Amino acid sequence: MKKYAAFAMALVLAIAQGCASEDEDKGGDTPADVTDIPGHEGLGVDTRRAQGPRTMATEVYPRSYMKLFGLDSPDEVLKAARGKDGREMFDTWDAHIAALGLPDYTVDIARASDTNALMLGAYERLGMALCERAVERDLRPGGAGAHAVFDFTIATDPLDRAAFDAGFDSLHRTMLGYPHKLAPGRADAFYKLYGSVIAHHGEASVVSKLSAAEAGWAVVCEGLLRHPEFHLY
Repeated sequence: MKKYAAFAMALVLAIAQGCASEDEDKGGDTPADVTDIPGHEGLGVDTRRAQGPRTMATEVYPRSYMKLFGLDSPDEVLKAARGKDGREMFDTWDAHIAALGLPDYTVDIARASDTNALMLGAYERLGMALCERAVERDLRPGGAGAHAVFDFTIATDPLDRAAFDAGFDSLHRTMLGYPHKLAPGRADAFYKLYGSVIAHHGEASVVSKLSAAEAGWAVVCEGLLRHPEFHLY
């Protein structure tokens, strides 16, 4: 028994010494305080409770739309959204300025302090109008061909998955700023949406002025403009 006890004690000591030497090789597992790092003396630590996702200042969204759709001023945004074919998809700034949360000093309306459903609905309507106009301008053979938003051409087979993925990646980078592959499953979801629009195109009582593929890409654009990553931070 004494022999076994001595062997067990030696084994415990060997393991302890091995662990100690391993810790020394790793420099120890105790994390260093950030203020001990040279150049970080007196660094403040934000211990406040983190806030949930929230929207940015109201002016950011019209400016983002201007940049995304290649427009230089709010007047150009309004002109592009309304178009020249009689479809006034977005009326006037006066009709929506309060809903967008912007102040209107002519009638003493203050700036909206909180995001609300009406505000997001107004931005969605503006985004829908701009996406459809961008399809007409960028993807239609008789359009301006600016490719400001849709920097590709519609494939001969609009349901070609490889062509869709390439176009979606271009649009995803434009709208959200990074490759769609970094968001697993997103391309599959949007391809399903795109295919559904094409499959049901022409079934509505109002005849669309867009082709099936054009309508599909317009809806994909609208979906990305509705994405929380576009609106929240």
